[in-house]
Amino acid sequence: MPATNAAIWFSSDGYDPKTRGINGRRVAGESFLRGFFAHAEVDEFVSLAHAQADHDAFARIAADPGVTRPLRAVRLDAPAALTPVDVVFYPAPIPTVECWRRAAQGGAAWALCGITHTTATRMVMQTVFDLRSAPQMPWDAVICTSRAVQSSVRRLMELAEVHLTQRFPGAPLPARPLLPVIPLGITCADFQRDPALGQALRDRIGAGPHDILAVTIARLTPDEKFDPLPLFLALESAAAEVAGQGGGKLHLVLCGQFKEPGWEAVFAKAAARLMPSCGYHLLDGGNAYDRKATLSGGDIFVFPIDNLQETFGLAPIEAMAAGLPVIVSDWDGMKDTVTPEVGFRVPTELPRPGLSTYVSQRHLGGTDSYIQYLGQVSAMTPLDLRALTRALVTLALDPGLRARMGAAGQARARSLYDWSAVIPQMQALWGEQAAMLAHARARGGPGLAPVPAGLIPVSPAVDEMFAAYPTAFAAEGRRLAATPGPNPAPAEIFGLRNYAARRRLIESPARIEAILAAFTATGPQGATEAEIAAATRASAPVVARVALWLLKYGYLQEVS
Repeated sequence: MPATNAAIWFSSDGYDPKTRGINGRRVAGESFLRGFFAHAEVDEFVSLAHAQADHDAFARIAADPGVTRPLRAVRLDAPAALTPVDVVFYPAPIPTVECWRRAAQGGAAWALCGITHTTATRMVMQTVFDLRSAPQMPWDAVICTSRAVQSSVRRLMELAEVHLTQRFPGAPLPARPLLPVIPLGITCADFQRDPALGQALRDRIGAGPHDILAVTIARLTPDEKFDPLPLFLALESAAAEVAGQGGGKLHLVLCGQFKEPGWEAVFAKAAARLMPSCGYHLLDGGNAYDRKATLSGGDIFVFPIDNLQETFGLAPIEAMAAGLPVIVSDWDGMKDTVTPEVGFRVPTELPRPGLSTYVSQRHLGGTDSYIQYLGQVSAMTPLDLRALTRALVTLALDPGLRARMGAAGQARARSLYDWSAVIPQMQALWGEQAAMLAHARARGGPGLAPVPAGLIPVSPAVDEMFAAYPTAFAAEGRRLAATPGPNPAPAEIFGLRNYAARRRLIESPARIEAILAAFTATGPQGATEAEIAAATRASAPVVARVALWLLKYGYLQEVS
């Protein structure tokens, strides 16, 4: 399948962790965009956005690595300008509004491609359900970043389809979107270890040459990432066994940021109580120097996830790229990324069917917040502490194994998870989507004809939904004349009304002045909107909208 381009649906919220806040979705989005600029086989880079500020932000990200290929900005309200690009890439699961927005152009106007990040929120679950009843087409795709995520998304769709077939017996269901498994990627070269930085970190925390540093890079929140207490318990148990066999002291280095300041004291108190034999150190996850030092100075990377919020796990891939052996939970994407050659996966459990249903119901009804939902499920998600302890002891006592696993992880990261390997997979998917589109366009069929824009069921035109509200609709063909007498200029009314506060004007004051002048020139007999359109060379809809504004403020009156 030939490499195919996609327009990038761009909003800074999806790609800018520096100004919008660090989270997995934004970090992955920024990394993808840089990888796309570096490795995509395309003639141009196309951004699709609401506002010029977003296009400018896209261009700034492109300028940083020195992109020289053309950039093309397409406004969301002018989708015909996408041509010749046939695919739109969205940095999250496809929102149904994008399906409806396309419907006005026809179901085969372009293909949509989204990607999963967190799938545990009510909004994402609702989005997956809504896709099955929206004008989603079989050439659309939702990239699943792991087989575990693919399985969960399929289950959501199965449940949606059960409901729809029971609710509408006999109604045929449309084909699902494509659900390919394509991992997130990184730029492996960014994570090369720096021995000097690593030694500086060890000196900074007072680690001796035989001490073992277990490190992690993560958001430091037990409700959205992992509960640290089981790790503390396992480290203390491992420390005693390692010391008994002549090994060095164990240290835990947490490089991250506390979403809520109170958690820092909680972590410190728990660490002091549960792993007094181990060193406990905090570094700033927002500081690039500290992140680099963490991966450069560590001996083992630990990532004991017990949270539904996590779907892939970029941090272990970064650690593998740095040549560190990893200990992770046997959880979601890490089932794919971490093999026995590169580290250990610690068995996990979820509550058996029926035990956590009440938690889901409380979340659905709004009794519990998303954070409360995650925290309650995490509290019922044990990791095998004996296996976690055994993995820590094994790696702490065997430098040769650490080196072999680190080298294998580095090779695995480069071959499978570098953007140079991932971007071609995405372009191949877009090529498949484009081929399906071409086939559909050639054959025709249901769902391809444009839906009249005024009849989109989730956002019909005002005259459709609110037809019962007014006394009457503006009549076409009526004659309107300028109202005699001194009136404030339209620009003054604009200022008094402060239309600029909302940054949305039906037309500019200058255009309104020109159309009013044309009406005034016709004298008391007035003119129709069509006559004014011809005189001013403005489109009939523009004149009609401006005429309503002029009537609203008394500049025009209807001629009997």
